[in-house]
Parts: sequence; structure tokens; C-alpha cells
Amino acid sequence: MLPVFPPAEPWQWLDLDELGLTREDVIHFAWYLEGERRWRGHGAVAGVLLRQRGFGWRFLGNLLLTPPFSWGAALAYRFVARFRHRLPGGTPACALEHGAQAVSGLRRDASADARPGRRSTSI
Repeated sequence: MLPVFPPAEPWQWLDLDELGLTREDVIHFAWYLEGERRWRGHGAVAGVLLRQRGFGWRFLGNLLLTPPFSWGAALAYRFVARFRHRLPGGTPACALEHGAQAVSGLRRDASADARPGRRSTSI
């Protein structure tokens, strides 16, 4: 597990207009939002890695953003996203075509708003 990990929230609990994102954006990509920066897909993974304390993690984050490695990272991200429901721990709600409907009835945990020091969010 990474030592530094931002709080993550399902997109159904967020005001997408306020964040400048569309439903289509959040259905197909994970997002890492930090201030005005918007990282999506493999860029979101890289953004989280760039915030780590260890040099190796930050190096890997930079590598994921540098062509031609970024091209491979983008392909790998799409492959994992497409088959994430088949990975260990995956559920039918993780499937891209059914994920939105499967979790749309979830209720927000009010304690999520009480977390101190929220600077960045992963979706």
C-alpha cells in the first residue's frame, strides 16, 4: 500500500458541475483532483505516485507521464479498467457498462465530510 493516499469518493456523491467534470468523464476514468490540476486515467495513478515521499514512487509517477512510457501506461489503464470486475476483489458494480447503475442507490457516509485536511480527491 502507498504511504500517502488521497481520500476517494464515488462520483455519485459529488457535484460534478462544481468539479468541472461530466458523467461521461467519471464513468470511464478515475480522476485525481488537486487544486486546479485534473489528472485522469493513468495520469491519476501518476498524480498519486508523484505525491509519495519515496524517490522510487515519484520516479515511477514521472515515468508514467513521459512518452513513450505514457502510451503504454494509457493502454494498460484502459485494459485494467475494462476488466476490473474480473480482478481479485472486483464485483459486478465494477463493470463499466453496469457500474453506474449498480452503485447509484448507495447513500453517502456523513463522516466522509468530517475528514480534516482534505486537499485532494480521487474519484
